[in-house]
Amino acid sequence: MSSSGTRGFWPLRDLPVLIWLTATVAVAFVHPFVPAPRWLMIHLLMLGAVSHAILVWSRYFTDALLHSGHDDRRGQNRRLLLLNGGTVGVVTGVISDAWPATLLGATAVGCAVLWHGWTILRLLGAALPGRFGSSVRYYVAAACFLPVGAGLGTALARGLTDPWHTRIVVAHASVNLLGWVGLTVVGTLVTLWPTMLRTRIAAGAETAAARALPVLVCSVVVAAGGASAGLRPLAALGIVGYVAGLLITAPAFVDAMRRKPPTEFPAWSVLAGLTWLLGTLVTLGAGIGTASSWQRVDEVFGWLTPFLAAGFGAQVLLGALSYLVPVALGGGPTPVRAASAVLDRGAPLRLVATNTGLLLCALPVPSTVRIIASLLVLVALASALPLLLLAVRASRRAKSAPTASGRDSRGPYVRPTGQVAGFAVTGVAAAVMVVAAGVALDPAAVSARSTVSAAAGVTATGETTTVAVEARDMRFTPASISVPAGNRLVVVLTNADDEDVHDLVLDTGADSGRLAPGQTARIEVGVVGRSLEGWCSVIGHKQMGMLLTVDATGVARSTAAATPTDHGAHQHGPGGTTGDEAPSETEPQETQSAPAADFLDLMAGPSPGWAARDAALPPLPESRLHRRTFVVRDVEREVAPGVTQRLWTYNGTAPGPVLHGRVGDRFEITLVNRGSVGHSIDFHAGALSPQDPMRTIAPGESLTYNFRATRAGVWMYHCSTMPMSAHIANGLFGAVVIEPPHLPRVDRNYLLVQSELYLGMQGGEVDVTKLAAEDPDLVVFNGFANQYDHSPLAARVGERVRVWVLDAGPNRPTSFHVVGGLFDTTYSEGVRLLRRGPGGAQSLGLQPAQGGFIELSFPEPGDYPFVSHVMIDAERGAHGLFRVTP
Repeated sequence: MSSSGTRGFWPLRDLPVLIWLTATVAVAFVHPFVPAPRWLMIHLLMLGAVSHAILVWSRYFTDALLHSGHDDRRGQNRRLLLLNGGTVGVVTGVISDAWPATLLGATAVGCAVLWHGWTILRLLGAALPGRFGSSVRYYVAAACFLPVGAGLGTALARGLTDPWHTRIVVAHASVNLLGWVGLTVVGTLVTLWPTMLRTRIAAGAETAAARALPVLVCSVVVAAGGASAGLRPLAALGIVGYVAGLLITAPAFVDAMRRKPPTEFPAWSVLAGLTWLLGTLVTLGAGIGTASSWQRVDEVFGWLTPFLAAGFGAQVLLGALSYLVPVALGGGPTPVRAASAVLDRGAPLRLVATNTGLLLCALPVPSTVRIIASLLVLVALASALPLLLLAVRASRRAKSAPTASGRDSRGPYVRPTGQVAGFAVTGVAAAVMVVAAGVALDPAAVSARSTVSAAAGVTATGETTTVAVEARDMRFTPASISVPAGNRLVVVLTNADDEDVHDLVLDTGADSGRLAPGQTARIEVGVVGRSLEGWCSVIGHKQMGMLLTVDATGVARSTAAATPTDHGAHQHGPGGTTGDEAPSETEPQETQSAPAADFLDLMAGPSPGWAARDAALPPLPESRLHRRTFVVRDVEREVAPGVTQRLWTYNGTAPGPVLHGRVGDRFEITLVNRGSVGHSIDFHAGALSPQDPMRTIAPGESLTYNFRATRAGVWMYHCSTMPMSAHIANGLFGAVVIEPPHLPRVDRNYLLVQSELYLGMQGGEVDVTKLAAEDPDLVVFNGFANQYDHSPLAARVGERVRVWVLDAGPNRPTSFHVVGGLFDTTYSEGVRLLRRGPGGAQSLGLQPAQGGFIELSFPEPGDYPFVSHVMIDAERGAHGLFRVTP
C-alpha cells in the first residue's frame, strides 16, 4: 500500500474525474440542440478528467514501482487543487473570451504538472535501481510536455490567423495528446496491461519500454516542431516516428495477450483504445504527409480529433479506472470481485456499441446517421459513470457482509459465453438501428424513388455496360454515355469533389442518393432502349451544368425519342420541385405540394404564436475577441403569413446571427455544417486570402474562420458555395456591423437586412428558375414580409434613431426611405454622405452587398412607414412601421 493515500481514499481523490466526465457528457448531450465548440468537450475530457486521473494514478504507480514510503498526501492534494482550478480557469476564460483568465488557468495547470513531475523525479533519484524505473521515467517525460502544450493553447486563445492557427493547433495537440497523455499511458501499461490480464510480465518488456522512450519523446518534439515551423513533412515524420516507438513496445503487449486473452471490460476497453490510437496516428501521419496545404491538414486533424479523444482517451481512461478502482477501494478479494463484477456489467454491449458507433462516424455515412451514431457512442461511454458509483456501493456492502471465512478463493468473474454473444449481438443491432433511423430521418441519403423502365420495348441482349462517372466542379465526367440498345446499364458514380455533395437522378427515377465527397454509388439503370437524361438534384447544380446524357445506340430515333425525357423540373430531396415544368406522364409520380406563391397574401395577419425578429442592434461586447459558432441547418420557416420555405440557415435563422464590433476587433468563427449539402461562409468584413477559410465543407465537417476587422462599415457575410445566388437566396447570409471610431451615441439602434425570396413549393426550397429570371415573390426586411407592420419598431418623439441597413440581395438594390421622416445623417460604404447640419436626405440607396446607416428624429407621435422606395419591392413586403410615442 502506497503512502500517497490512494487506497481507501478513491471516492474523494477521483471524484473530480467523475465530475469532469459528467460535464463532458452533459455538454455532448446538449450539443445537437445547443451547439458547443468541439474544443470544449475535448478539454473537459482530456484536460479535466484524463489529466486529473494521470496525476492520481501515475503517483500511485510511482510509489508502487519504487517502493516509496514517502507520505505526500498534503502535497498531492495541493497539486490536484491547483490542476483543477487551473482547468476551470482555462475553460471559463476561453468561453468568456477573458484571455487573462485563460493565461492564469494555463499557468496553474502547467505549474501543477511541473510540480508533479519534479516530485516523481526526486523519488526516482532517491530510490534504488529497479526493474521498472523506465516506467517512472515516462511520467517525468510526460510532465515536461503539458506545460508546453498549455503555453501553445494560451497562444491559440489569444487569437491567431491561418496558417499559424492550424500549425499551432497541430503542435498543441501533438504535445498534449502524444506527449502528456500518450507517454503516461504507454509507461503505465508496461506493468498494468499484464496485471489486468492476470498474467506475468513478458520477458524484456521493461527493456523495450526503455528503448522506446527516447524514440517517443523525440517524435513528439519533431511533430510539434515541424508543425510550428510549417514543415509538413517533418510533422508527418514525427507522427511516423511515434508509431514506430509504439511498435517497439508492442511485442510485450501481444505476448501477454497471447498467453491470457482479455475476458473483462477493463482489458477490452484499453485494447480498443490502443487500436484507435494506432489507427488515427497512421491516418494522421499519412494525411499530413500527403496534404497540399495546412488547410488540408486542418481538415484531416479536425476529423481525427474526436476519434483520438473518444476512441483512445475515453476508452483507455474508463478501462483503467474500471480495473484500478476496485483494487484501490481494497478490502480483500470479495469486495474487489464485487466491485469488478459491477463494472463489467453489459461489457460486450457497451464495447460493441462504442466502437461500432465510432466506426460509423468514421465512414462516409449521411450526416443524420453520423449524429445518431455519435449519440450511441456517448450513451455507451456515459454508462460507465453510474457503474463506477454502483461499484463503490458494492465494495462497501461486500466489506460489511459477514463471510464464512476470512478470504474468498474464487477467481475473477467470468461471463458465460452465451451471454457475451447475446450482448455483442445487441450492440451490433443497436448500430444497425442507428443506420435505419438515420435513413428514415434523411431519406435523401438513399435512393428512395420508384422507377420506370428505360427499355422502351427493346429486346434485351443479355449484355451489361458498366460506366464509371465522376461528379466534380459542377460537371459529370463523362457527360455523355453511349449504350448499345438492349444492354443493361450500370453507372458507378463517384463524388470526386473535395467539398460539395452531389447525386445523379435519371429521368427513369433511378437515383444515386446524396453522396459526400469521396463516396461512390452504383446505379442499376436496367435495360436501355431509349435516350435518357440525368442531372444533379442538389439545388442549383443542374442549372450550373451538372447534366448527363445516355444515348441508346443502334435504335431508331423515333423509338429513342418516344418517351419525353426532359424532367429537369424534378428536384429530388426536401425541396420538392423547382417549378421549371410539370412532370411528364412517364415520370414516376410523387405527392406534389402546391407552389408556395399560391398561399401568398400580404394583407393577411401573422400565424398564431408568430413573433417578429428583434431588429435592435445587439450591444457592443466588452471583449475585443469575438468567438462564435455558426451551425448550418436546414429548417422550415414561415417567411410570410401562411407561407413556409425550407431555408438553409446559420444557427436556424435567416438572416443569420448579427456580429457587432469595433475597428481592430478579432473574430474567430467556427462553421459547422449540419445541412444536407456543402456550404461555406465569406465575411466581407475581413481582408484575407479566400481559398482556405471560404472553402466549401461537406455535411458533418467544420472549419474555423479568423479575421480582423480593419475597416468600419455594415458588412455582409454569406455562403459562397456555387451557385452562390441560390445559397444566398435560400437563407445563408447575415450582417457584421463594425462601428466607425468616435461614433456618437444614439437613443435607439436598429438593423434592417433586406433580402429577396424566390418561392418554390410550399415547405420547399428556392425556385432557381425565378432566381435566374430575377423575379422574386417577396422582398423583405429581416427575413419576413411586412413583419414590422405587425410589430412596429418603437421610438419616442425627439429621440435620435440610427438605422443600419444592409442590402443582402442577391439581386435587387434598395432605396431606404422613411415616410414622414428626414435624414440628417447618412453613411454608406465607409463614407459619411451627410453630416448633421442644414442639409437633409430622403433615402439611402444601396446596391446588393452594400450597407450604411441613417439617423433621424421624429417630430411628433404617429406611425411612420419605412420602405424600399423601389416601390414594387415595397409592395412585395419591404415595408414596416416606426411607432412613435410622446
